[in-house]
Amino acid sequence: MQVTVAPSSLGFDESRLSYIKDWMQRYVDQEIFPGSSIVINRSGKTVFAHKTGFRDVEAQKPWEYDSLCRIYSMTKPIVSVALMTFYERGLIHLDQPLSDFVPEFANPQVLVKDATSLDQTEPAENCPTLHQLFTHTSGLTYGFNGGVLGEAYEKHDYNFMPHKDSLEAATKKLAEMPLLFEPGQRWNYSVSTDVLGRVLEVVSGKPLNEALQEQIFDPLEMNETTFGVQAEDTDRFATLYGPHRDGGMRVLDHAGKSPYMAERVKTFSGGGGLISKLSDYLSFAEFLRRGSQGETSDILSPHTIRLMTSNQLPGDIASMGPATFSETPFTGVGYGLLGWSTLNPILARISGSVGDYGWGGMASTYFWVDPKEDISVVFFTQLAPSSATTSRREMRASVYQALA
Repeated sequence: MQVTVAPSSLGFDESRLSYIKDWMQRYVDQEIFPGSSIVINRSGKTVFAHKTGFRDVEAQKPWEYDSLCRIYSMTKPIVSVALMTFYERGLIHLDQPLSDFVPEFANPQVLVKDATSLDQTEPAENCPTLHQLFTHTSGLTYGFNGGVLGEAYEKHDYNFMPHKDSLEAATKKLAEMPLLFEPGQRWNYSVSTDVLGRVLEVVSGKPLNEALQEQIFDPLEMNETTFGVQAEDTDRFATLYGPHRDGGMRVLDHAGKSPYMAERVKTFSGGGGLISKLSDYLSFAEFLRRGSQGETSDILSPHTIRLMTSNQLPGDIASMGPATFSETPFTGVGYGLLGWSTLNPILARISGSVGDYGWGGMASTYFWVDPKEDISVVFFTQLAPSSATTSRREMRASVYQALA
């Protein structure tokens, strides 16, 4: 990946950009991250790119810009954008009930307050809407969120892992579970975007992988973003690590044995199943940045991109849900239709601008777009869970301090 313009010509201090290299190297030297890569664009031109460390620490294989990585929840913005192409065609609307596409959700049950077992339910007043799925106010959850319902998700494997059922079958099974709360009442991170992936299948008439290929990957030339790594690309597939209790890292998912190898993938998870490389995801981030600046594309109009990247909640996330999630503060941070939207960086205690937006993945990958500063940033590594470090706050500080 090549820097295409002198950083100083677009307002970056080149000497201060070196702080980012030092920060990345510390994470590798301290055996927190195996390796990592970052790219920063401003006004569509690359002002900084750097890589360090290893994609396979044990084999000492260097981290490369084209290393293939599990992007987990950074799949969500891609699926959201793809579904909104059908919104622009008038084939869906945001207040449409989920049951229009997945009839099994027509009469959901919801857990009563302070329920201690799954049978303590009552009929929900409403079926979740597409808007509530986009904004994670649907009443769905994740197994790792815990509680009675989270434990049931874990027990019955309702987390849309790649080696299980088809997306259609997995979504129908999920409909057997009660909701955590009445749709629209709270913000709760969940498998909502996995369900939107099934909606996309129904609306497009194609499997999710084919729908994304047609709507997103082909137009943006994201040629190596897929739901599974091909055998010939195994060597480029980075190993996933986690913190070791005695310090350092431990292997969580080795490339050759991974459930994300193409021949093993059965479930196309719209919430967390994609594999990608740095330049591919930069193409997606740049598409959003251009739309944020008013440039029209064949995928979505600037009006729709602004809708998707604006806060859709009555207030910040903290007013409807947790004050922090993973290691990210949610005071002063709203949620749009594809990820966070910063309302007040001072309240959020992060470097940034009002209106910047983006999202991250469980393996500590991260991206954001700042329309005010006209920048897009993508960071890849493979360390799970992302809550193990405060890397995202530190990264943002390192990027913004380099702006003159």
